[in-house]
Amino acid sequence: MNRDTKKLIKSMAIAAIVLAILFYFIPLITIFWLICGLLDISRNKAKTGMMFRRYFSGNGLLTWFLSPFNLFVDIISPRNPGVLKLEDLPETHRAEIDDVLDVFRAQKDTIIADIDAVFGEGRRGMYVYRWFGKKQIDNVPELNGDYKFVKTIAVSVFSGKEKTTWHYGPHRLSYRVLLNLSPIETDKVFIECQGKKHYWHEDPLYIFDDTLFHRSINDLDARRYVVFMDVARPSYVPAFIDAGLAFVSFVGGRLKKFFYKNWKLIGAKAN
Repeated sequence: MNRDTKKLIKSMAIAAIVLAILFYFIPLITIFWLICGLLDISRNKAKTGMMFRRYFSGNGLLTWFLSPFNLFVDIISPRNPGVLKLEDLPETHRAEIDDVLDVFRAQKDTIIADIDAVFGEGRRGMYVYRWFGKKQIDNVPELNGDYKFVKTIAVSVFSGKEKTTWHYGPHRLSYRVLLNLSPIETDKVFIECQGKKHYWHEDPLYIFDDTLFHRSINDLDARRYVVFMDVARPSYVPAFIDAGLAFVSFVGGRLKKFFYKNWKLIGAKAN
């Protein structure tokens, strides 16, 4: 029996024991959370055993725990297509996104040089300008705007032959906006979600709901730089989204080193 099989059996056994205990003590709540989890995970296409396993007994546990909340956010918001085009967002959101991305496009070489100067030989890093509204690195004045919708501004850096595992983001209060600053003509560098690989050389911009099962791959022997933004989700009740993101800012500032334990965080302060 190989290591992966042993790990699978162990995780399934632990999950079964935990569920049995929960069913015994709080059966109705457990059933409610299972139904919410199944509704939540059903949004994913190209369903696999690993997708379910990681959602219910792996790195998707927090996403499962938040599934009732996330489903409520879906109810009070316009339809979530999962993977979006810029034109799918309201003009107010697009204006702020364009403003930030234009700064990176105009100062790409300087920004990459700044990152390389401090990143060193790291494998995977995050160069953080703003984290859920909290300013971090302050060396690009043009990124100091009073943004209403753009909450996080950073650059994700992968060294050659680096990748993430398949994983889920925790909440649906925001959309993830990514822009590859130096796309290379190759199919070895991509992000995969909803059963499709998005090749950066075909389109350097990618917007998606990161509570969907996804992974990011750089299978090239060269460094990859991707602008990383969290943008408040359009909603019929924007005050609820703002309050939720304020809470995420409060909690996330203290936990980001846990969530990004495999990353070198540059400029990320504990808020």
